[in-house]
Order: sequence, then C-alpha cells, then structure tokens
Amino acid sequence: MVASIGKYYTYSCIFFSIMIITFLTYFIASKGLSTFLKDGVSLFDFLLGTEWKPEHENTPKFGAFAFIFGSFAVTLLSVSLSTPLSVGAAIFMAEISPKSGSRFLQPVIELLVGIPSVVYGFIGLSVIVPFMRNTFGGTGFCLASGTLVLTIMILPTITSVSYDSLKALPGGLKDASYALGATRWQTIYRVLIPTALPSILTGVVLGMARAFGEALAVQMVIGNVQRLPNSIFDSISTLTSILTLEMSNTIAGTTYNNALWSMALILLLMSFIFIFIIRILGKGSKLNER
Repeated sequence: MVASIGKYYTYSCIFFSIMIITFLTYFIASKGLSTFLKDGVSLFDFLLGTEWKPEHENTPKFGAFAFIFGSFAVTLLSVSLSTPLSVGAAIFMAEISPKSGSRFLQPVIELLVGIPSVVYGFIGLSVIVPFMRNTFGGTGFCLASGTLVLTIMILPTITSVSYDSLKALPGGLKDASYALGATRWQTIYRVLIPTALPSILTGVVLGMARAFGEALAVQMVIGNVQRLPNSIFDSISTLTSILTLEMSNTIAGTTYNNALWSMALILLLMSFIFIFIIRILGKGSKLNER
C-alpha cells in the first residue's frame, strides 16, 4: 500500500514537472515567435540589427544584437576569470589543504552560493563601480564592472562542483600514481584533473548558465546603454537587463512587447543548450564509463 502511494506520488510529481516545462516553453515560444510570424519583423534584422528604437513613431527598429553581444561578452569574460580561480581553490581544498582547512573552507564556499543577487549588486555598486571610475575614468558602470561582479557570483558554483568531483575520485588513482613514482603535482595535473575534467567542465557550464541568466546584479553595475561597446570600460546592456527594465513599460500584444518576449525566448533556448552540454559532459565522464 505504502509502495503504491509512493509510486503514484512520484509519477504525479514527474507529470506535474513535465506539464510546467511544456507550458512555459509553449507560452514563451508563442509570444516570442509572434514578433516574426505576426508582426513581420525580420529574424535577420532582429538578431543582427544594432538599432533598438521600438517606440519610433514612423520606423521602429528592433535590432537586439547589442543585447545579445552584451550577454555573451559578460558571460565569457566572467567565466574566463572565474574558472582558473575556482579550479585552483577546489584543488587546494581537495588535495593540499589539511582536513581542518577543508572543513572550514567548504561551508564558506557553499554559503557564498546562497547569497542573493541583489547583495552582489550592492557590493558591485559600492566597491567595484567607484574603483573602476577612479582607476580607469568614466562613470564606472561598464562591461568590466559587470564581469567582475559575475566572476565573484559564479566562483562558488564552479568551486563547489570541482571540489566534489575531485573528492569523488577513487583513492586508488592517487595510490597508483604515487606507486609509479609521481610527485603530488604530477598526480594532480596528469591523473586527477584529466579524470575529473568532465565534471569540472560541468561546473563551468553551470557557472555560464548562471552568468548568462543573471539580471539584477548585472543591471545595477553595467550601465544599461543600448549600443555596442568600444572597450570593456564602456556601458552596455544585456538581454536580461533590457527585459527587467522595459517589460513592465510595454503593452501586451504590441510589437514592442513581443520583441522583448523574443529575447526571453533566446534566453530559454540558451538554457536548453547549456543543459544539453551538461548532459553530453555527464555521458563523457570517465567515472561513468567504468
């Protein structure tokens, strides 16, 4: 009796989850595709156009390339900075630090994961933006400020996943390496890191997914200027920042509103791509092959 109730409860949860995902995908896709199928906006102009003038009286423009570029730029730059730091911290915690150090560092890293985005945004607004303004000139609200904030935000995610993947490796790997005469560092970079690499890359992709979808913290420090930047110290906008700023100011069903839904559809598709990459990396794990 208890087993039957548990089975039906589990099936109900799975069905409910699938229904929610299906409904959300259909809703966002139907709204986002209306820009092209109903309003007649060219997909080419939307993806590659650089003019965003949705409220122009005679010739409105819906070029979202500057926002797409901003999202990818801030994501790739933050991941490039955060990955070496995160993997290094994970190696230190898993292989170098004494157990007492790991017992202290691990909860600290996990605590950083749970800090709300607005707190990171306030830190960026109070510390990073003035530092950029005083050091490099300008307003301080720029791509570099957004990159630094996101680097700090995704560092705990990548570190936690990398640490868990290194700790999950069988102890026999290290013993075999030491038995062959390898030093600690040779064992780390020739045995442990290559073996745990798919799981570490999964952490990197998770960090990218968080960086690409982050809205509030980035919006607070990036400047929200609707144009392509000439340098990392120029203000830009991202897909998430333009959505949070303008969605509430539009009328449902208008071309302007549908164009914003098209940006939301891009974010959804990118989430699917990130999940697909994580699934591929999971299948490629050497631990799963044994």
